[in-house]
Amino acid sequence: MKPVGQVTRAGIDGGRALRRLLVLVAILLLPGCGVESFLDPLGPVAAQQRTHFWLVAALMALVVLPVLTLTPWLIWRYRDRGGADYEPRWAFSRGWEIALWGGPTLVVVILAALLWVNTTRLDPYAPLVSEADPLRMQVIGYDWKWLFIYPDLGIASVDLLAFPAGQPLEIELTSATVMQSFFLPALGSQVYAMGGMSTWLHLEADAPGRFKGENSQYNGKGFHMQKFEAIAMNEAAFEDWARNAATKPALDAAALDALSREGVASDLARALDRQGNEILFGSLPVDLFARVMSETAKGSMASQHMDADR
Repeated sequence: MKPVGQVTRAGIDGGRALRRLLVLVAILLLPGCGVESFLDPLGPVAAQQRTHFWLVAALMALVVLPVLTLTPWLIWRYRDRGGADYEPRWAFSRGWEIALWGGPTLVVVILAALLWVNTTRLDPYAPLVSEADPLRMQVIGYDWKWLFIYPDLGIASVDLLAFPAGQPLEIELTSATVMQSFFLPALGSQVYAMGGMSTWLHLEADAPGRFKGENSQYNGKGFHMQKFEAIAMNEAAFEDWARNAATKPALDAAALDALSREGVASDLARALDRQGNEILFGSLPVDLFARVMSETAKGSMASQHMDADR
């Protein structure tokens, strides 16, 4: 007789499988709950990631579904019915050996090939194929806000990434403090920003819209508030936005000092006595991005020793 409360190995495995299944279902339902995800893509990169995800999920289902369906049947079929002697008749079956080992091996080989191909295809450093020229962006992560620099336009914004829909973004990233993670789920990619070096990311939005972005790498007590808004506009609206940004105050020494202090965008707005939700700068110090990388590489907080010469 089995002691009351004893947990069988089959019960443990079944519970783990159920938990994993529930987690997968929760992930798949997230886009329907207002959570932005690559499963509801709004750009070409996210669309390719979704296709890759479903291919991998389908291949894994070939292995997982038989286990989930046959395990309960096997437990019931070969349960201890009491009184029966267990007298197995062992025999070698070449067919079963090929099926049991060949099936998983084939799945692993196909998964490896898919991973190899799509890792190359979805390389964040690779420019996107497009008839439009990319919009160059430089992004600097601070505690706990993002500075978006438009080097060809001579303007910048804080926690606001505005860009034309249908035009690729060529984004160069660095951090003025510790390592951070730039994540824009609806457009499909995440890449780390690290002090003293730069990383690259290429994205594009299919149509005008608003998207949520964040830092997904813990970097202190304000980590959970380090979010930004990305707005894809039509070309005319973006040109109007850029002209308006060019009329705003310069990113001078005082603004750089305030930017380097710990705090979110609202703290920066109070320090600069800015009104409204947008923090825009109409002109920039020369080679600001490169100088932030240089200062951070030396081990000092970026912008603390930089002047605002133009």
